Amino acid sequence: MHEPNSVKKSFSGIYYFNLGWKLILTPGLKRYVFIPLLVNILLMGGAFWWIFSNMSGWIDTLMSIVPSWLQWLSYILWPLAIASILLVSGYLFSTIANLIASPFNGLLSEQLESKMTGKSLPDSGFTGIIKDVPRILKREIQKLAYYLPRIILLIILSLIPGIGQTIAPVLLFVFGAWMQSIQYCDYPFDNHKIPLLTMRKALQRDRMQNFQFGALVSLFTMVPFLNLVIMPVAVCGATAIWVDKYRDRV
Repeated sequence: MHEPNSVKKSFSGIYYFNLGWKLILTPGLKRYVFIPLLVNILLMGGAFWWIFSNMSGWIDTLMSIVPSWLQWLSYILWPLAIASILLVSGYLFSTIANLIASPFNGLLSEQLESKMTGKSLPDSGFTGIIKDVPRILKREIQKLAYYLPRIILLIILSLIPGIGQTIAPVLLFVFGAWMQSIQYCDYPFDNHKIPLLTMRKALQRDRMQNFQFGALVSLFTMVPFLNLVIMPVAVCGATAIWVDKYRDRV
């Protein structure tokens, strides 16, 4: 499936995102894909129905903040307001879905890594994952603690008429892409008990690749129907990144 190691390291985040779609079809993996897929369909499906049902009211509220002398910018600010709502809501519900499905996402990542490398991980299987549930949930809370203060600042920025409302959607997308990369790459890192800070530093060394991967996950999270299947795809793509780039380096 993979090229020699020197070539592997040149693969982009786009490559790994595309690879994730193929890896979810790996023989013997479907039963591990099912639960994360079901959680994502139920939660993201309901979330986006709620978001689109309330979208017009939220946009009206955001646009009402714009002073009259900036109304000429409304044709720019209106689509940016939509983008901001989708980015924040999409990542929020994606985070909740990942929190619920995190033990099963860890198991999916573990099984895929085993198939890609031909080596079994310690404590593999449902029993090992169930034992690790408290630690896994604690780690998800640590990621939320990293995310929430930053996203709150960006939301406040988005409420500043004119400049803030123009810049905030761009910063929200960049930060959201980085967080998606952290969210999904964390599953294989966590399976090897690698601290969260160590993982973030490792991902920072390949910023462009991980930004590309996270950006595509963010974009697909905002697309109805495609966002229903993005969770296991992203877990598989991130696991491939781990196997090719970090497994022997961290």
